[in-house]
Amino acid sequence: MASLAKFPNYTNPTLDSRRISHLHSRATTFHGQISFRNSNLSLDLKLNSKRSSRGMRMAVSASLIEPDGGKLVDLVVPVGPTREVKRREAERLPRVELEKIDVEWVHVLSEGWASPLRGFMREAEFLQTLHFNSLRLDDGSVVNMSVPIVLAIDDATKRSIGDSTKVALVDRKTNKIVAILSDIEIYKHNKEERIARTWGTTAPGLPYVEEAIKNSGNWLIGGDLEVIEPIKYNDGLDNYRLSPAQLREEFEKRGADAVFAFQLRNPVHNGHALLMTDTRRRLLEKGYKNPILLLHPLGGFTKADDVPLSWRMKQHQKVLEDGVLNPDSTVVAIFPSPMHYAGPTEVQWHAKARINAGANFYIVGRDPAGMSHPIEKRDLYDADHGKKVLSMAPGLEKLNILPFRVAAYDTKKKKMDFFDPSRKDDFLFISGTKMRTLAKNRESPPDGFMCPGGWKVLVEYYDSLTPPETNPKFREAVPV
Repeated sequence: MASLAKFPNYTNPTLDSRRISHLHSRATTFHGQISFRNSNLSLDLKLNSKRSSRGMRMAVSASLIEPDGGKLVDLVVPVGPTREVKRREAERLPRVELEKIDVEWVHVLSEGWASPLRGFMREAEFLQTLHFNSLRLDDGSVVNMSVPIVLAIDDATKRSIGDSTKVALVDRKTNKIVAILSDIEIYKHNKEERIARTWGTTAPGLPYVEEAIKNSGNWLIGGDLEVIEPIKYNDGLDNYRLSPAQLREEFEKRGADAVFAFQLRNPVHNGHALLMTDTRRRLLEKGYKNPILLLHPLGGFTKADDVPLSWRMKQHQKVLEDGVLNPDSTVVAIFPSPMHYAGPTEVQWHAKARINAGANFYIVGRDPAGMSHPIEKRDLYDADHGKKVLSMAPGLEKLNILPFRVAAYDTKKKKMDFFDPSRKDDFLFISGTKMRTLAKNRESPPDGFMCPGGWKVLVEYYDSLTPPETNPKFREAVPV
């Protein structure tokens, strides 16, 4: 497997002549609606350069997309006596305590979502990520990496490590040894630069910053990771936490010749479902025989007002049970990454991770990974920049980006449909805020907005926060 290049050999990928040539050939029309941004599709999608009167001819092959670096990273110690040996070794090492988000990142790294990264970032990898949103490998190739995956330590922990080249990583909550970090490097944690380059602002109130960076240590420690045993949460959802290797096995078992991924951190409404089913229809029209949807809700840290993972998974299950999505062509799994809410920077990470899971198509919507500005009354990011950045991002050339078509509630047809600007007055846009307010008030949305079973789960969640007997007459104003 290609390894990460040393820092001095890194060159800016935007100046690489190979990258420049890619930029000239990325826009092939997909039924005039959805654009492929990939011009190098030897593994999954081969385009014939000759055009007929019906448009571009296409030959389809069935192999899954290759993971970044050529091979999935697996950092979990194999089952057997080696685990106990490593556990005993860890007991003798200096200890670094992990917060909940740190454990989530160990999970991400251990299963190869960040392949070819083999542990928490050393300084060279950290700087490449901050400044280039990518990593240069020893063979000269570039893989995308847009968010730092780092571990912070304080001055006291740094002193306790001393000259040791290894440390034990310990879950602060359970006091359980999680992993060994070897060949370590400790370097300065410039929080302001990290925040500014990742979020494009240092405004107070950014959820991930408040949770994981603001009060963290002034040093970062990187190294090679050996995880003692698979990360489990014992919350009844571990069976949904399929690793990239397990997902690839599932796709192959189902005979998938294309995998299209849809990430979300919200309940699924019928507009989402319309987009996913329409994408599959278009892939079938393009010549694929069995495109499989990866419905992939984010399962790590989310901000306080997001619907919790357990309730989202209940809602997603109802969507399948009610037949809104076809279970035979849908795989529902949990993506273990924490959420940054870093907009165009973070959406690259979301797309890159799905390459490692076997997806060769990625659906991107309006304002992906975005949020409201924490201080001002506006969105933090331009709503269109996420999909534009993905079309140019270094290291994502082999992934096909499928931009969202805008769906809204058609008041004439009484269902969610693709927005038609020629009769814009017939459409009702139901925002996430409005959806949540309706559910809190136990009011029903328009028929056809969400399947009844899914809406019932959402209402039950908000009921669990404020039982009716607490204030049965209280109702929030529904946003217009």
